[in-house]
Order: sequence, then C-alpha cells, then structure tokens
Amino acid sequence: MGNEVAAKTKVLFEKEGHLAYVTLNRPDELNCFDYEVLTQLEGILDQIRFDKGIRAVIFTGAGDRSFSTGADLKERRTMSEAQVRQFIHKIRSVFDMVEELPQPTIAAINGFCFGGGFEMALACDFRYAVDSANMGLTEVSLAIIPGAGGTQRLPRLIGKGKAKELIFTGRRIDAVTAEKLGILNGVTTREDLLPKCRGLAEEIMQNGPLAVMQAKYAINYGMEADLKTGLKIETKAYEVIIPTKDRIEALNAFSEKRKPEFKGE
Repeated sequence: MGNEVAAKTKVLFEKEGHLAYVTLNRPDELNCFDYEVLTQLEGILDQIRFDKGIRAVIFTGAGDRSFSTGADLKERRTMSEAQVRQFIHKIRSVFDMVEELPQPTIAAINGFCFGGGFEMALACDFRYAVDSANMGLTEVSLAIIPGAGGTQRLPRLIGKGKAKELIFTGRRIDAVTAEKLGILNGVTTREDLLPKCRGLAEEIMQNGPLAVMQAKYAINYGMEADLKTGLKIETKAYEVIIPTKDRIEALNAFSEKRKPEFKGE
C-alpha cells in the first residue's frame, strides 16, 4: 500500500496467508474512533466474515502509543443529540460484528486502551498487551457510560463485582492487573507482542478451520443459554462438521501418520 493511500486510510487491512491484520490507523489521534473509522472498519469486517481464506484475525493500533482511546471527543463535541445516538448505535453494531466474526480474533493491545478501544478489545476472543499498556472503561469520568458493550462483556468476563468496581470508578489499570483479573490472556514486551499473537493464531490455524469456527459458535452462544440448551447448541455445531471434507482428511491423515491438509471444506 502506498504512503499516500495509507495516509487517507483510517483502518488498514492486510492478509498474510490465512491470517488477517486489522490496524486502527490514526496514531496522531491515539487511534480514536470517529464515524469514518467505524464505517471503514464495518466494511473490512464484512469482507473478513465471508472470506473463507481467513482463519484468524489480529486487531491492533498504529504506532507505539495506543491501541485506541475510544471515541473521538473532538468530533463528539460537534454532534447533536441525534447524531450521538446514531454514533453509539454504529459503534455498538460494529463491535458486535467483531464479536460475531466466525474466525478467532486476537486484540494486540500496544498501548492506551480506554473507553471504546477497551470495548473493542473485549469483543475479541483473546487479548494480549504490552507490559506498559494501560486500560479501562473510563466513560463515567465524562458523565456517560460504556455504550458499546462494556457494561455487558466485562461482567461476563471477570464477574459482576469486579466489573462494577472498574466501571463505577472509571479506574485505569495496568497490564499486570488486567491479566490478574482475567481480562488479558497474557502480557509481553512491545517487541514480542505481535509475534506472541501471531504464534497463538498459527497454533489455532493448524487445526480444522471449520471445526474452530463451530467451536467458537458453540461456546459464544452456549454460554448465553442454560446448560441443556447449550448442549443442544453444541450438538448442532458438531453435526455441521460431520459431512465436511476436512473431517475425512483428518481421519485419513491419522491413519497414514501424516499431517492433515485442511481446506476449510
């Protein structure tokens, strides 16, 4: 991608084999979200969802300061009440798209991760952060509340009491604290952040891609139901896999003592 095009693109999208990278590209604004960012991100997510060649996605922020600091407050000041409602609807629906991607998703948190940026990370399946990262749902300090899923996803991740403490205080926490709370899957150095995320993606991608997607579906939707319903969801997800070519390939590879070659079919 040329420098001129990249400069105009607020969200970068790249593919490296079966792995996709999505980068929020407003480093001078700490990768905050304006409406154009959300529109571009929405289009990229729609593309990823239907790309059978993509088996995992890493989200990160451009530069070395910030993953994202949330909504662009300069833009927010110019909005009418109706426009604010429209923005909140947009950001929530876009983060829902992140959560509902069939492929596994990893947030590579490379710096500040506040407000909507933290909510986007919460919508991912996995979160890794640099050891210098700081994060939090800081909206109450601006006399608003998390409006893009934070009040729902954080309690489901770490429990209601701990989530209320973080949200009601607007507290900013460091990466080590976030890992202890169960928000992060790991903390690493800046140099090792993307390699760490890529390593996890590669470990996942060596498995049957359709099976991984169905496992994600069963976990995400089963956790929102009672156990009996969740088990039925698991059964249906399993049944989707039975007629696939990849399942037969796995059996043949096991019999022939070789590594399977999955096609996602």
